[in-house]
Amino acid sequence: MLTLLSPAKKMNMDPATTGLSATRPRFEADTRELAVLAKTKTPDDLKKLMHISDNLANLNVERFQAFNLDGQSNSAKSAGLAFDGDVYWGLEAKSMSDEDLAYAQDHLRILSGLYGVLRPMDAIQPYRLEMGTKFENARGKNLYAFWKDVLAPALNTELEAHADSTIVNLASNEYFKAADAKALNSHVVSAKFMEDKDGKSRPVQYYTKFGRGLMARWIMQNRVDRAEGLKDFDAGGYKFDPLRSTDDVLVYARPQPPKKGK
Repeated sequence: MLTLLSPAKKMNMDPATTGLSATRPRFEADTRELAVLAKTKTPDDLKKLMHISDNLANLNVERFQAFNLDGQSNSAKSAGLAFDGDVYWGLEAKSMSDEDLAYAQDHLRILSGLYGVLRPMDAIQPYRLEMGTKFENARGKNLYAFWKDVLAPALNTELEAHADSTIVNLASNEYFKAADAKALNSHVVSAKFMEDKDGKSRPVQYYTKFGRGLMARWIMQNRVDRAEGLKDFDAGGYKFDPLRSTDDVLVYARPQPPKKGK
């Protein structure tokens, strides 16, 4: 069973301590091809492509100009520790044991617009290149075209070594559709996180993202390697709701937490 996450827009490249060695991403040649193109972009290009501010456009031009095409860089950091945002606050990889991270290395994957598929300990350089970006390249008009024939076969190959070939999709729609679901040889299960308040139940974007990371962490720490075990997820106050769940979408609900400071 493989669990999929999206990357985060924010990155924290401060040093992090772990007993595991960083590994090299598996699609370095593809990443190099995209990085070469990215180096040609101006701040205005990136601003229009990714709908970001002037400051972020300038920052990411600097990042791509500094990007080492051989993949080796003093600024590199393991992906699971580098991404910083709602999902990764839930995952909280920095506080996971080396044993948990080693298990995650075999069971957790991060989809990436620049790197394709990452393992948690794969060393990455600072970047921002979202999967939905209309980044024209030799394979097509966007990153979906670039990765279309790469991601699904890679996931299929990895799952051949797993007793349960289920994919637990905790990635966003923007990223998961890059994997070309029709080409996957696996049952895909996703999770929906609901907040109950005042007699109503609804998803809340922040909590949904945090819940995805929280579930990924729970899977790794509890060594859950079969889809049936997902029904036992109980972190963060969430409980499995069989009445609202289907074979493909597992629903988890909890009382909505009070706003911070209240």
